[in-house]
Amino acid sequence: MQKAWVYEEYGSVEELKLSNNIQCPTPKHNQLLVQVRAASLNPIDCKRRQRPIFPSDFPVIPGCDMAGVVIAKGIAVTKFKIGDEVYGNIQDFNNGKTLKQLGTLAQLIVVEESLVAKKPKCLSFEEAASLPLAVQTAVEGFEIGKFKEGQNMFVVGGGGGVGSLVIQLAKYLYGASCVVATTSAPKVESVKKLGADKVVDYRKTNYEDIHDKFDFVYDTVGDSKNSHVAAKDEGVIVDITWPPSHPRAIYSSLTVSGEVLEKLRPCLESGKLKAVIDPTGPFAFNDVVEAFRYLETGRAWGKVVISNFPS
Repeated sequence: MQKAWVYEEYGSVEELKLSNNIQCPTPKHNQLLVQVRAASLNPIDCKRRQRPIFPSDFPVIPGCDMAGVVIAKGIAVTKFKIGDEVYGNIQDFNNGKTLKQLGTLAQLIVVEESLVAKKPKCLSFEEAASLPLAVQTAVEGFEIGKFKEGQNMFVVGGGGGVGSLVIQLAKYLYGASCVVATTSAPKVESVKKLGADKVVDYRKTNYEDIHDKFDFVYDTVGDSKNSHVAAKDEGVIVDITWPPSHPRAIYSSLTVSGEVLEKLRPCLESGKLKAVIDPTGPFAFNDVVEAFRYLETGRAWGKVVISNFPS
């Protein structure tokens, strides 16, 4: 048996309980058994707990992102060996099936080998665990919006888990000519350090007061009903929330694949793309409830990470 955080009905963070009696999983033919070393929390983890947006049997162990060590594997696995350090988003939201009941807030998890990648040696387990879902979401927006090198970009929510990566990707991978991002006052200097050419305090400046217009508006907070005014008449508006709140906005979901992570390896190893972890953490495994409470305040900078998993 293993330790894991579970909930047995939908509701607030108070539904989460630490259990010592969760069955250890067995990897199927194409799966890895991974000992989790670190995980990160995402808004989808909260939404899934609060209401049945993804039907699932109970109990549910939350968590999509993880980094850890392979300790067993199915007979069809070819890319990884026992002892490999891997990271990934284990929940494939586009597979047409229900999500895994066994998420990443557990000592041991199983995951299809296609969903993970080898952890770059330059990254800690905590840094690696902060990346998968957010960076996969970030990349999808560039692809679905057909971003072109030399375009300028307006990022709504530059201090969040996805927005902090969008800024870096725009500047250092996709070749944006100029990146302007919104955030709150405490995060302005940090967002500038990520590569934003200009940072707008959304609490002091309305979208209508921003004189520049942009080729590409990347909205990571679901405010396209208002942020669309920052786009040029022919500009692209990408919104990562469903449904987008403005008819011009293109909805961007995510492609869950280890291949996406592998393609970003050169950017990670060169330091052009950096993990952004909220300095309040990493939270310990025993403090998951506190970590979720903090995430749900909406004040997190980058990603909320869980570490110190029991061995």
